[in-house]
Amino acid sequence: RFFQSGLLRTLHPIFQLEIQLESKMRRGVGVGAIQKNARTQQTFAAKGTEIQTAEIEQMKTQLDTFRSNLEEFAKKYKKEINKNPEFRKHFADMCAKIGVDPLASSKGFWAELLGVGEFYSELAVQIVEACLRTRERNGGLIEVKELCTYLQGTRNKQSQAISVDDIERATKRLKVLGSGFQLLSIGSQTMIQSVPCELNTDHTTILLLAQAKHFVVGSQVEKELGWTKDRASAVLGLLMKEGMAWVDDQEGERQFWFPSLMGGTLVET
Repeated sequence: RFFQSGLLRTLHPIFQLEIQLESKMRRGVGVGAIQKNARTQQTFAAKGTEIQTAEIEQMKTQLDTFRSNLEEFAKKYKKEINKNPEFRKHFADMCAKIGVDPLASSKGFWAELLGVGEFYSELAVQIVEACLRTRERNGGLIEVKELCTYLQGTRNKQSQAISVDDIERATKRLKVLGSGFQLLSIGSQTMIQSVPCELNTDHTTILLLAQAKHFVVGSQVEKELGWTKDRASAVLGLLMKEGMAWVDDQEGERQFWFPSLMGGTLVET
């Protein structure tokens, strides 16, 4: 009679466990419910895999169709792609969206169809020649627009017209030569670096600061960038050592000039 007391059923751990089990059973939490839940999850997983597979196959079909249409487009507008730099850029951007780069290779289907792979190889050689010829004057930094204008003037009238985009694409092909050739964004300018020197954000920040007057001084760097004297000296020292910066000690505080920002380094003297 004592164990049937409602108070004892509330307090005794055994009865508490009994109450919890009864409650769970009422909610349907048992072996059968767990198995049913597992079967439901397996069904959903199988259906999800089926839908995913169907979507992938549909995407592959769409890409194949797009590539086929792209080939027809290239055949139809081959002359325009080769002749017009702006048209060539838009065509390359369109191809890149589906992972096709018809302008990068000098062999294969696209090279035979368009003949532009060899064009970029030849342009890359001309870029290397221009960079090497002017390295002593600009320290291995050339503004892309200046280089494009220069190379366009040296090509014969029968050659394909070139654009800044062509210069950048051809330069990217030179990565196989190591860190000696790469593109650098300095504010609104894009430069080609042609020396095997690893420039970090400190160096490019100095070049950005120098864009206005084409030179900087140590105190200016410390004040405007909030750098310590040692940091400014280290960065400017490396740029000077690599020939990218020239020094002028005639105006009081030493000035660090950057000929690559001034233009005209491709003009023969």
